[in-house]
Amino acid sequence: MQFTILPNSSERLPTLSCLQNPCKGGFSLPSQQVIWIFFYPKQIVNVQIFKSDTQIFCRKRGNQRSAKRPISFGFHDPNHLAPGMRRLRASSDSRTSTSTEIDVEFPVDYSELLEQVKVATQSALMDSKHLLEIEFPTAGLDSVSGDDEGGIEMNSSMTLIREFCRRFLKPEEATRTRIFFPEAKEVEFAKKTVFEGVSFKMDYLTKPSLLEDFGFGTKVKMVKRVQPTDEIFLVAYPYFNVDEMLVVEELYKDAVVHTDRKLIIFNGELDRIRSGYYPPFFYPKIAALARNFLPKFETAYYIHNFKGRVGGTLFRSYPGPWQVLRKVGDKHVCIHQQETMPSLKEVALSILPSA
Repeated sequence: MQFTILPNSSERLPTLSCLQNPCKGGFSLPSQQVIWIFFYPKQIVNVQIFKSDTQIFCRKRGNQRSAKRPISFGFHDPNHLAPGMRRLRASSDSRTSTSTEIDVEFPVDYSELLEQVKVATQSALMDSKHLLEIEFPTAGLDSVSGDDEGGIEMNSSMTLIREFCRRFLKPEEATRTRIFFPEAKEVEFAKKTVFEGVSFKMDYLTKPSLLEDFGFGTKVKMVKRVQPTDEIFLVAYPYFNVDEMLVVEELYKDAVVHTDRKLIIFNGELDRIRSGYYPPFFYPKIAALARNFLPKFETAYYIHNFKGRVGGTLFRSYPGPWQVLRKVGDKHVCIHQQETMPSLKEVALSILPSA
């Protein structure tokens, strides 16, 4: 596909061809109705695709293409051009998807990570993906689950969720967003700390009850807990109790399916269920989740680190491919990529040792 540069003057500039193979620093773009692309002359390095807004943010580093953290104003105001930026328009082709591979480098810090998460989530939602997974370590970008004590990891996730909401949601969307924490006490803690004074609706998945444990009382269904004005459900780290993901499935079936609502799971450690961590004989309902519910998820953003002699990272930023990275010096180098998610066992025992 060819893109025609539209300069601020009437000067006619040559067309720009798409690149490909994100592992080598390139990218490919589909046709769309109208695509806005912002770039610095001669050096195009990082692409963000949306249905009606596309941004390329560029910075020169020798003769190589190198993805940099995007600036945020382009998505909200495509008519606002920074100095040295120009517009690019593409012709429409209904046979192409609205998604494309994006050359996204492994983040250098959590600020860059959250910007990548925001862009990937926006892109997935605009592609009508209404059930999303976001997963990354909270004790450090190179850490693994368990490096920090469980309570500390949850508190870190809570803080990162608050920052994600600040970046991702517009002010008027806050009252239409319901955030579910694992239990009622977690909601109370959130309201007194990082979520103090916010407009979000705060809710919980489970509330321990001795009466219910002995068969007394009536459980309130999730569909009765939501409001007609709710548009986005953000579920925070539902992994401490196995029942939490069963409640998430109920929420999805009763309040999301056949609606325009979106459900996003933030650091739910879904790999525990995918990998068979819970024996099916003792946890048949969890095994059913792995077969019937988890395949419905689109992974918007994902980081899973592998330690050891042949360590590495499984990385994905929607709509890009799944990449296996290896750290060389202070850089993460792509050693393998594929369109579907590989199992953690496959990465650890096959891909990393053979690279």
